[in-house]
Amino acid sequence: MKEMVISTSRVNCYGYRVLTEGIDIEQYQRNPVLLYMHRRGGDILPIGRVENLRLEGDKLIGTPVFDMNDPFAKQIADKWESGFLRMCSPSLELLEKSTDKALLLSGQTRPTVTRCRLQEISIVDIGGNDDALQLFADGKVLTLSAGSDCEHLPLLQLEKETAEQSANINPNKSNMKKETLELLGLGENATEQEIHEKVKLMKERADRAEQLHLSAIEHAVDTAISEKRVTADKRDHFIQLGKSAGLEALNETLKLMQPARKPTDVITPTAENHEGKQEEVAKLSDLTPDAAEQLKKDNPKEYARLFKAETGLDLAEI
Repeated sequence: MKEMVISTSRVNCYGYRVLTEGIDIEQYQRNPVLLYMHRRGGDILPIGRVENLRLEGDKLIGTPVFDMNDPFAKQIADKWESGFLRMCSPSLELLEKSTDKALLLSGQTRPTVTRCRLQEISIVDIGGNDDALQLFADGKVLTLSAGSDCEHLPLLQLEKETAEQSANINPNKSNMKKETLELLGLGENATEQEIHEKVKLMKERADRAEQLHLSAIEHAVDTAISEKRVTADKRDHFIQLGKSAGLEALNETLKLMQPARKPTDVITPTAENHEGKQEEVAKLSDLTPDAAEQLKKDNPKEYARLFKAETGLDLAEI
């Protein structure tokens, strides 16, 4: 047998819709009767049952099984299989409805049925819409027509805004949160243009502050290079350090780096202290082998003096 789509969450011709996920099928599955045109009672008997009833995404789907021992039911089965009858319709008992705008779809004029109970399923000739259904409330079928009101599913008043409400609407007013506007220093009635100008001004100030910060970092690094604390090839490295760690941390780092000096600057007195005395001469062993060799080349007398002072040997006698 062909499966049938019993219901979906789309808007029907009466202007409301039923959420598929809110259909309770538990009770119906205990007695899954299949009727014709929702007729029951008296000598009108079910024409079959519905098997494999299930929810698939937004669809309630099932398979009709006809009573082939009933001549009328067999007639309906033949027309169903041959395609002359193609629609089914559920009878649903209304349990809960909602006017929440988040649940409304385009073209919807009545509340959304969020919870209901499936009572029976019928094969029908012409349904009220592509996913035909019959809705019950308080044991009675709801009679709906376009434009008419109903106690259980009244028409929504979505478009009836009062003149007073309309007059209070400012088309330029922003929907931004009050707390955000306060952070920007603006009132809750600030317009989109005012917000744009404020953000633009804040960005310009931030850009200027960033440029000043970068200039200070570059100046600190260039000063360190001129003082021979760092070499020029490390300029970019220390600028990046300043950007990530901050100007203060950069300056502290540069202060810890001693200026580079020639070996002769280390051991040769070139200046006097505030008392007029010469600086103390370093030991030869304080120099690296390369520095000692350079001293021997540049100032052999001083090298010989330091060598003798440290070893007791005279280079001239060796």
